[in-house]
Amino acid sequence: MMKDGTIHRRVLDYAYTDTATLYRDFHISEQGYTEKQVEESRTQYGSNILSGRASDTVLYRLRRAFVNPFAIILLILASISFVTDVLLASNFSRNMTTVIIILSMLLISGVVRFMQELRAKSVADHLTGMIASNILVRRNNKWVGLSSTELVVGDQVRLLAGDRVPADIRLTAADDLFVSQSVITGESAILEKNTDVLAQEKARSYGEYTNIAFMGSAVIGGTAEGVVLAVGKDTVYGGFSGTQSSEKNGFDQGAGSIAWVLIRFMTILIPVVFVACGITQGDWFSAFLFALSVAVGLTPEMLPMVINACLAKGSAIMGSKQTVVKNINAMQGFGGMDILCVDKTGTLTGDSLILEYYMDILGNESQAVLDLAYLNSLYHTGVSNHLDAAILKYQEMPGKDGHFQELEKMHPKLDELPFNHERKFASVLVKGKEKNLLIIKGSVDEVCRRCGFVEYKGNRNVMEEDGLASVHAVVDEMTEDGMKVLAVAYKELGQDYLDTKDEQNFVLLGYLAFFDAPKQTAAAAISKLQKLHVGIRVLTGDQESVAISICRRLGIDTAETLTGAQLENLSDDEAPIKIERTTVFSELSPKQKAQIVQTLQSNGHTVGFLGDGMNDLPAVVESDVGISVDTAAEAVREGADVILLKKDLNVLEEGIKEGRKAFANVSKYIRITASSNFGNIFSIVVASVFLPFFPMTSVQLLLLNLLYDMLCLVLPWDNVDEEICARPLEWSGRTLGRFMRFFGPISSFFDIITFSYLFFVLCPSVCGGSFAALAEGGQLRFIAVFQTGWFLESMWTQVLILHLLRTQKVPMLQSRPSRPVMVVTMLGILFFTILTFTPVGTLIGLTALPLSYFGFLVVIVLLYLLFVTLAKGRYLKKYHELL
Repeated sequence: MMKDGTIHRRVLDYAYTDTATLYRDFHISEQGYTEKQVEESRTQYGSNILSGRASDTVLYRLRRAFVNPFAIILLILASISFVTDVLLASNFSRNMTTVIIILSMLLISGVVRFMQELRAKSVADHLTGMIASNILVRRNNKWVGLSSTELVVGDQVRLLAGDRVPADIRLTAADDLFVSQSVITGESAILEKNTDVLAQEKARSYGEYTNIAFMGSAVIGGTAEGVVLAVGKDTVYGGFSGTQSSEKNGFDQGAGSIAWVLIRFMTILIPVVFVACGITQGDWFSAFLFALSVAVGLTPEMLPMVINACLAKGSAIMGSKQTVVKNINAMQGFGGMDILCVDKTGTLTGDSLILEYYMDILGNESQAVLDLAYLNSLYHTGVSNHLDAAILKYQEMPGKDGHFQELEKMHPKLDELPFNHERKFASVLVKGKEKNLLIIKGSVDEVCRRCGFVEYKGNRNVMEEDGLASVHAVVDEMTEDGMKVLAVAYKELGQDYLDTKDEQNFVLLGYLAFFDAPKQTAAAAISKLQKLHVGIRVLTGDQESVAISICRRLGIDTAETLTGAQLENLSDDEAPIKIERTTVFSELSPKQKAQIVQTLQSNGHTVGFLGDGMNDLPAVVESDVGISVDTAAEAVREGADVILLKKDLNVLEEGIKEGRKAFANVSKYIRITASSNFGNIFSIVVASVFLPFFPMTSVQLLLLNLLYDMLCLVLPWDNVDEEICARPLEWSGRTLGRFMRFFGPISSFFDIITFSYLFFVLCPSVCGGSFAALAEGGQLRFIAVFQTGWFLESMWTQVLILHLLRTQKVPMLQSRPSRPVMVVTMLGILFFTILTFTPVGTLIGLTALPLSYFGFLVVIVLLYLLFVTLAKGRYLKKYHELL
């Protein structure tokens, strides 16, 4: 459906006006805009930045760092505490401690996250600059290459095959310009564009605006010049892109899944804590405050920072391995990827083809076949490809220079219809001696179907009914050997222009055979990927026999194959099953590649796609992780999440490992922290029923949570077991609740033992009697000793459990943490313990404990770790996974 808003209407109206009016309205001269005109236009019409990019400012990231559900909870707690402890309290009992600690937590958490967000923005902007879309613009009487973001309305630009149209442009010159507007219309058809003024109100769809190139369209073939009519969000594409920005990706869905698990636990636990504390303590307002602190205590506040740190570390490592990670969230896709779709040429085989043979219809060498193929490749203005490059190299052969120059003089180009994936061949019309020659080169089957005659040694004969079978008798042996074979045909034409109706009744002249040797590194890389449980799917436009031959040499299973034609004939019920089983797909159109990716995703897979040609663009965009190379077509590079500076599957193996390491460390933090917090809160519920006071104040609970989370910021630098990286990791909260319910109560069991020891043994011995027998001052001392004892036990177990649950193996012996993790956690325990002996500890209600307690603490912690080790073995035996 078309959008006919004011801005779009202004753009579309210029399709009905001539270029003279266009130049007059925008004050354009032949020299192009001056710097002054550029600034004036930018002020009037805006910059060429889509709304999504424009909103990604420092202020936006600052708001995102401080305005989130957890920060709001902390702010509410601080506000309530300020009212109760400061405004409503007497001068004697007035205390700002709670407010200061809560606001400090809010500030530290926000600042750390903001710094990480700022760093991520800096990296993203830098990487975007590295792969920025460049366009030729006429400024100050010369053509210069500028970033597409520098374009303004009224600029004159030049488009080339492989470009992505950078703005809405009214064409002023076009030479065989063919574009794909699928990003606008969703249709895969290739459209020819020209400069003709449209008849008034003729166009009813975007496809009918033949003299306007819309932003986001891909230039498939030809060249053009034009004037920019709209930029950024004012373009037709900009209007559509705003409606698509809310779509969630796999990363957001996984994060949302985890958040909902935590929210469900909070929904159940907060009312239970509130009621239990209110009934036993009799102070419902304090119970409400404590319940809110429990909500914060259950939630890993540092989760965004830990995730960002893990992703940033992974992407930084990938950057050192010739890989540019445009979208930092793509590291999650790397970690979860279980199917990698690749094209054949340049990935499984070398980047350059060699033209081995040029033959007549019986397989004999034929200079005439090479000559016509050379003219077709020379004048074809579609996206550059390895086949044309291999043919054109023959002009460099010794003794051939003069021959091909003479050929060009004798046969200048008249018109063309570029290659597309529906016809599967390219047509070029050149001037002949008496009549013009229409030369086609492409798929053997598609070319032969359009031939009515064959030519051999200058004699022309009608092609027999079984002509296609005779053709395959010659070419099949070559394709089975892994060669790529094209057919060359021609016909004489009296006119000097082309129409698709002319592409019939050709004379088959012969064949071209290309050899594309498998890469030496490809077989080893595929083997490594398979060991990582990443299935390889080959998606190529090449012939089935060629694809099968190459795949067999590389050890790829070819038992199940599928061609594009066979894919079209599958029913909706058959397609998911057949696509799931198939490893080699051949003779595909761009639309079919994207369809296969979508089907695999619907089957529950996380799919990566590695491609570099325009025919790969729809699949690259559709995949969970779009991967391209620095030499790919510009539109493909823009659509990809990751850019490889070296087209090598070994680099992807490293990316997958780094992605899995990153999310293994994130998973450690989420699961261990959430289960520990859940255990603590479960302990609070039990203690609230039996104790005449809170086992820990809200301030102490918040402080413990903050300090523990800050220690966890070292987790991105932890070692990860090879066994964990051996399989794709699921980024979701599906098993988080199970993990919390299994390990959380174990912590509570040992908390209750600690409560009993503190209440019945340590506190009475330190304070000189039971709680009920003590005076008010003695009771306050009793509470401080109790709360300090549990604070230390909770902190020791929470920190040490990191070492136990970070690995499926025996910690320290079979799997050692990294040195930073070891140092930070040990220093953290020491710091927390010393804190109880300092005035800062006294300020928050903690007190020094006798040495006898630390003897008990060591014993209870060792028993806890032993019990968790046994439980971990049972968990692994039952569920076969830990993280």
